[in-house]
Amino acid sequence: MATILVTGGTGLVGKALCKALQERGYDIIILTRKIKPIAQNPQLADRIRYAEWNVDAQTIDKDAIAKADYIVHLAGAGVAEKRWTKKRKKEIIDSRVKSGQLIVESLRSIPNKVKAVIAASAIGWYGADLSLNHSAEGMGSGIRKFIESDFSSDDFLGQTCKKWEENTEPVNQMGKRLVKLRIGIVLSKEGGALREFIKPLKFGVAAILGNGKQMVSWIHIDDLVSMFITSVENEHISGVYNAVAPAPVSNKELTLQLAKSRKKFYLPFYVPSFILKLILGEMSVEILKSATVSSAKIQQAGFSFRFPDIKTAIQHS
Repeated sequence: MATILVTGGTGLVGKALCKALQERGYDIIILTRKIKPIAQNPQLADRIRYAEWNVDAQTIDKDAIAKADYIVHLAGAGVAEKRWTKKRKKEIIDSRVKSGQLIVESLRSIPNKVKAVIAASAIGWYGADLSLNHSAEGMGSGIRKFIESDFSSDDFLGQTCKKWEENTEPVNQMGKRLVKLRIGIVLSKEGGALREFIKPLKFGVAAILGNGKQMVSWIHIDDLVSMFITSVENEHISGVYNAVAPAPVSNKELTLQLAKSRKKFYLPFYVPSFILKLILGEMSVEILKSATVSSAKIQQAGFSFRFPDIKTAIQHS
């Protein structure tokens, strides 16, 4: 079976992806800075091994590159983990740009048999919707969904994603297939954004952010994992695709659906925008931004969503 080299394999998406790849019989190499602590992990499974790389020093295990048939590149500092100070912004950009540079330079300098690179990006590429005129059901009314050919936004995340994606472009020039998946808000019971949405519900509060009308383009983690695997296995998939479910919802609808799924008493509470700005600083712009993103291109490529609507996705999260 083919060998897949994974960066960011110990993160939320990486763990789920590696488990699914293992179940399909793939051999997996996870790149990490420190092998020993991970090797002691009781969940260490067959067909998975670890190899060292150091993004800052631009060093990598040459044998890992030589053995790989495919590379799935997920590495990057968490965008929402810390307040966006000047230092943190640099870490977010550098973790993506430098890791991509290391992958590209390794493919140039180390003899390899890599057929394709599947790289993560994000819907942060896009700016805000032009209108916030939403219907009662939560879907945007008259809003044009963002598509893959749209230009990147001039804001911080837009320019970060642009640098992130441009960094892997040389892979195409090497004659290798390159797929870039712009990922939306990932729904997973294991953590990530969903855990943050659920926290206030423990206290009986359904915290709706701002006016709650901003559109959230999301994807269930099982569908995201499936999309990465499809991108590896389907040689006709190439270029940029939005990794979002077909039915984006408003922040209000997402929050209330989560509250209803817990089947407990809850009180809807609107968190004022100014409070979010005080707590989160510049990051609050992204929390309050409405981004309605299209999934049409990946569906036209033959991908079928297991969880196309928010109610089904939450029931299985």
